[in-house]
Amino acid sequence: MTFWVFLYFAAALQAALLALALWRRPANREANRLLAVWVALAGLDLAVKAAYWHTLAPEWFRAYRFVALFPFLYGSLFYLYVRALTQGRGFRWRDGVHLLGFGVMFVANGYVWTMGHAQIAALSSSWIAGARNVGVWFDGPLFVYSLSYVAAALVRVHRHRRELRERRSDADRHSLRWIDALALCQVVIWMVAIVQAVVWMPVINYMLLFGLVAAWVCMVGWFSLNQPPVAIEPETAAVEEPVEAPDAAVETDDARYDAVQARVTALMEGATPLYLEPALTIGQVAKRSGYPEYLVSAVINRRFGGTFWDYINRLRVEAVRACLADIDDTRSILDIAYACGFTSKSTFNAAFKRQVGDTPSSYRKAVRPFTAADGAGPR
Repeated sequence: MTFWVFLYFAAALQAALLALALWRRPANREANRLLAVWVALAGLDLAVKAAYWHTLAPEWFRAYRFVALFPFLYGSLFYLYVRALTQGRGFRWRDGVHLLGFGVMFVANGYVWTMGHAQIAALSSSWIAGARNVGVWFDGPLFVYSLSYVAAALVRVHRHRRELRERRSDADRHSLRWIDALALCQVVIWMVAIVQAVVWMPVINYMLLFGLVAAWVCMVGWFSLNQPPVAIEPETAAVEEPVEAPDAAVETDDARYDAVQARVTALMEGATPLYLEPALTIGQVAKRSGYPEYLVSAVINRRFGGTFWDYINRLRVEAVRACLADIDDTRSILDIAYACGFTSKSTFNAAFKRQVGDTPSSYRKAVRPFTAADGAGPR
């Protein structure tokens, strides 16, 4: 018991420090603040359980029962965290609907909060003796409720990846792979919890369960503090609170639009076109152009049609088409795509098919009918 108590206290301390670091981290600000709350709750959960198991004092049992409801928050907080990462939208008051599971169970356990000292002591003794009927009635709703949120979060992140692959050439760098690791660890913890609740096994018990939670806190620290900033596409960003441009003239054609358009065109058609840079962002284009990012974005949307990535991928596809039509260019299709700025095969194929209406290999055969087919490129 002493080992587990020490482990829980150590993990609780780490969770507190990690939550503070995440709250102050500028990258993915909204998402990291939600993650900070989640980690802090897990740390409080571990600290209270460690205190109760160390003392076995009835006075701690009421707090123990309270933090036992925290898992009703973990699944929904994971979902809100993933949504914040993929949409750039933090917690809003109406998101309180995702906390209803915890609220309902808090009310349903109201009899515990109103018990007298003697009653709490009796309930604590029953729990220590291994009675499986104390609070077991909410295990089923807890598992269904929380795992449904984990599943919803995974659906959202996989949809985000699909949208990125269809639009951005740097989609692989923003694939949020650490979300899969977080979800997998949660599923393992929930599976252990389900087995522990349904089948009595000496090894699978509360000590192991919350030992896994302690390990999860360490894993969250590793992934969260190393995660790169997540780029949010305008189409997937929250629309209910649009960011106002500093200059109201963006709503109509600004007097600077012609100059911005000419400057951006020059950057894209120069001796070394800017779109060939694989990690290009609209912030870099704005910096090179000498104009504010919001103004460059407005010009691209109004004058060139579509979003920044629509524009960049269109230029890259045209460069690929020129290479595919060149009979002296013997490179594979994939090598040409990478040389023209694409960094993802799937993004390239999707962008090419959307713009040209044909696959790259079929297009090359059509424009170069008398050359050998290139079987090394994308299909």
